[in-house]
Amino acid sequence: MSLEVQIASKAKEIHTDGYPMSIGEVLSLYKDGDIDVHPEFQRIFRWNDDQKSRLIESILLGIPIPPIFVSQREDGIWDIIDGVQRLSTIFQFVGVYRDHEGRLVQPLALQPTEYLPALEGYTWEVAIEGGKVFTDAMRRDFKRAKLEFRIIRKESDENAKYDLFQRLNSGAQLSPQEARNCLLVMLNSDMFSEISELSENSDFKECVPLSDQKEGQAYRQELVLRFFCQAAFSGSHTELPLEYGEYLTRWMRDAAQSYSVGESPISVDLFRRTFKLLNEQLGEDAFRRFNGVKSLGPFSIASFEFVTSGLAANLDFWEENSTQLARRVHSVWGAPEFRENSGTGVSPRRRVPRLILNARRYFSSAE
Repeated sequence: MSLEVQIASKAKEIHTDGYPMSIGEVLSLYKDGDIDVHPEFQRIFRWNDDQKSRLIESILLGIPIPPIFVSQREDGIWDIIDGVQRLSTIFQFVGVYRDHEGRLVQPLALQPTEYLPALEGYTWEVAIEGGKVFTDAMRRDFKRAKLEFRIIRKESDENAKYDLFQRLNSGAQLSPQEARNCLLVMLNSDMFSEISELSENSDFKECVPLSDQKEGQAYRQELVLRFFCQAAFSGSHTELPLEYGEYLTRWMRDAAQSYSVGESPISVDLFRRTFKLLNEQLGEDAFRRFNGVKSLGPFSIASFEFVTSGLAANLDFWEENSTQLARRVHSVWGAPEFRENSGTGVSPRRRVPRLILNARRYFSSAE
């Protein structure tokens, strides 16, 4: 297929409109439920009050802000693809923003900014102690300010908005899993909630001690996804067709579609039983290097991949032979099936399928 034909074919799959809209109009759409800003994103995006105040400053001064990308769903509601933080800041400032449980969020009190230091303490219409409120004229001017929207129409290819989200946010200050979480909220918020709940499982947290930095990057939720992606793996020892991060994202997208039609690829029971057994027998040493005498060092992702893949595939056996599990896990560190396919010289693209398949055999018995 020639380049011209490919361009023509793909261009027909994406239908877009673009036009400016006043903040007053956007507020009306939000109040009527015609815009979904995915409040779950607030657990992922972390603007502070200074950043929010700078956005309000830009609007007041007419400083251009980036366009907001939305996708029109079949029911006509707009899904926000890029611009969630900008819109939620505006809604919070005006006092209409609701969190993921439908509760009104505390209205924003502005901070002093570079060009408008007198903004400090200002609120929309209800003064806080020592603060001031916008005048009627200021509120009118604010609501008349324009925001530029780019709209993917509902007749576009159903994957267009997810692909666009990944492209728009590829350079954002999000960890890979934070970006996946945003995608998952749009794809299937119920699956996102289940993954989030499992990431807080007490046995899992005991077995997987992480640094504050990793915790802040949603790495624990990534490990939950990895667990189920590993359990579903049906390939060969050859390297993955994509880099592992992209492979995991692709699996998640497919899994979310299956989840939507009642074919959940997530077994909560399998996850809980696996980590309950690991915590009972090994605790925080479950995925730390064993030197023949004791466990040392930090959490090992290669060990996580190997041990959880093997244990989940043979869980009934190990629940019946739980007293032998610690010895089997410790022996992993000297096993060629593990050592030859892990380490800094082996890319995740090559490592993951080999460790999964080797682990399933390695944990098929206690010998």
